[in-house]
Amino acid sequence: MAVKQKNSISESNQGELKTAFARLKNCPTSPRKMRLVADQIRGIEVNKALVLLKHSSKVASLRLEKVLLSAIANFQVKYSDSTAEIIIKEIFVDSGRMLKRMQPAPQGRAHRIRKRSNHVTLIVGLKNN
Repeated sequence: MAVKQKNSISESNQGELKTAFARLKNCPTSPRKMRLVADQIRGIEVNKALVLLKHSSKVASLRLEKVLLSAIANFQVKYSDSTAEIIIKEIFVDSGRMLKRMQPAPQGRAHRIRKRSNHVTLIVGLKNN
């Protein structure tokens, strides 16, 4: 029984596409602001995405550029291929921890301030021909 399981696992790994990923956790930017930049680079080639992120005026683009460079390096170490055919397969931004602070308000009241953070997962892979 164990032999069958090993064979089926090895067969499924042979058909697997080449992918690598990188994660950024607890980034102190709101998820909404990060998603605006992530939507711009989803599904395009990594070289073009790096140019877009380099010339973007948003602060989130600097952080996504570092994550993208890390994912490219992970792909090159794992498969030792060139970066010419690599595209961004998936990128998603999840909500991270939220720091809750209070700010004084008129008449002895207080307003809650939520300082949001996010987690970014970026998956790169070869272009399907």
